Amino acid sequence: MVAKTNRHRYRTWLAVGFATFLATGLAGAETAAQQPNILYIMADDQSPFDLKTYDPESALETPTIDRLAAEGMVFDGAYQMGAWCGGVCTPSRHMIMSGRTVWHIPDARLGRSPHHADPKHVPPDLASHTMAAVFNAAGYDTMRTCKKGNSYPAANQQFTVVHDSTKRGATDETGSGWHAKQVLDYLDGREAANDKDPFLIYFGFSHPHDVRDGKPELLAKYGAVNHRDKNSLPSANSKQPKLPRSYLPKHPFDNTHIDVRDEVSVPGVWSNRDERTIRNELGREFACSENIDIQIAAVLEKLKQMGQLEYTIIVYTSDHGMAIGRHGLQGKQNLYEHTFRVPYIVKGPGIKPGSRVEGNIYHLDALATLCDLAGVETPKTSEGISFKPVLEGKQNSVRQVLYGAYSGGAKPGIRCVKKGDWKLIRYESAKDGVSETQLFNLADNPDELLAQHHDPEVIALTGYTPNPKQTNLAVAKALTSIHRTNYNEERPHSSLDYMTPTDFARQFSASSACAPEA
Repeated sequence: MVAKTNRHRYRTWLAVGFATFLATGLAGAETAAQQPNILYIMADDQSPFDLKTYDPESALETPTIDRLAAEGMVFDGAYQMGAWCGGVCTPSRHMIMSGRTVWHIPDARLGRSPHHADPKHVPPDLASHTMAAVFNAAGYDTMRTCKKGNSYPAANQQFTVVHDSTKRGATDETGSGWHAKQVLDYLDGREAANDKDPFLIYFGFSHPHDVRDGKPELLAKYGAVNHRDKNSLPSANSKQPKLPRSYLPKHPFDNTHIDVRDEVSVPGVWSNRDERTIRNELGREFACSENIDIQIAAVLEKLKQMGQLEYTIIVYTSDHGMAIGRHGLQGKQNLYEHTFRVPYIVKGPGIKPGSRVEGNIYHLDALATLCDLAGVETPKTSEGISFKPVLEGKQNSVRQVLYGAYSGGAKPGIRCVKKGDWKLIRYESAKDGVSETQLFNLADNPDELLAQHHDPEVIALTGYTPNPKQTNLAVAKALTSIHRTNYNEERPHSSLDYMTPTDFARQFSASSACAPEA
């Protein structure tokens, strides 16, 4: 942990900076002397499509997160860039803390991140330019609580107050309530000491990451049980969440890491992909997620009582998404939208309530943005783009092309590129000879449905019948059909409508917006 030093060094400068911040429209406080607080809330392993904000048909009830969305801005295009290891949490959290791309961050276990030891790509003193270090130097009080492990230890230690522990139990003392208590106790201490410094609180949870041991009353609400017996299936229950539209009983091919721990060893699921197992696990996920919502509500109520809520920028997100039955997968080692995308909601002074944007942001943009909002100089080590103009309503997104990578299994692994409605995913394994390409128009096929989703047995399980456009367009026959048919009369065709997957990939690979792997 870092001692509380230099707390007032930049007080005058920050007051002037925040006065400018107010004048530009991103503030509603009555006085420019009040610096913005920051509450950065991080769930662990949560797909955006779990939330009603992103899927109105979801059974998950999160009234607090729904209210944040109604009072703030929802990002429909927020992504984590990818990972070079099965523990996708690790590079994701490194990117958040450092503002650097997936290829330019350190790794405690040498050999996973290809450029870990190269100072040209990973500055040796990077930890001293990470989130807490930057805000400490700018006069902020910094505090964090989160799970322990699969993170960026050197950056975490920069926080003045650290209460990290992995809590995935079914009680307040062993689950998400413990993390909320750390924040509430910290705020009580500030209140007792009449501490007027602005704060940056990193409010992280250990759930809904497995093991998803939910509280009994919430499990009952979603018809789920904490299943323990590998030799039996959990009981069916009509209260359980229905199967997602993209559910499959098996992924159609080896995705280069089909035997990773999340796909074969998660307690309660293991290698099972049957309806009872997946619906029960979704129920457990939802029970844990609703409990997170309850804990967030307690912290927001405390801030309101302290008179600090209106001066606080609130970010709600997850380190990455999650499959749980979607596309026949269970984990986070893929680049489908349910996992590549993250929920992202921002509420704060001057942000238009109920607004919704594409954004096209990465997690690595958070550091530059928070610095920009607080009038703090962004560290030169940051590679992120501030999306403050998006929050101000001046633009809809910060980039046109998005890039994703997963290389935690066989190499080179999985890559994806997304531009507008179009998304290409490429799978390659030198070890096993995997060579697969997927092309989706997300306007027509937001769930990235495949030919296998058209199987009558799958349709009978999901209750959803895909239309002919909802498939992998990289299949030659489907491409031929597209070339001959104006399949969306309401949307003008672009040149991309008639590109082969090879041409499509070539155009994207030439774009400077794609993060280099060097």
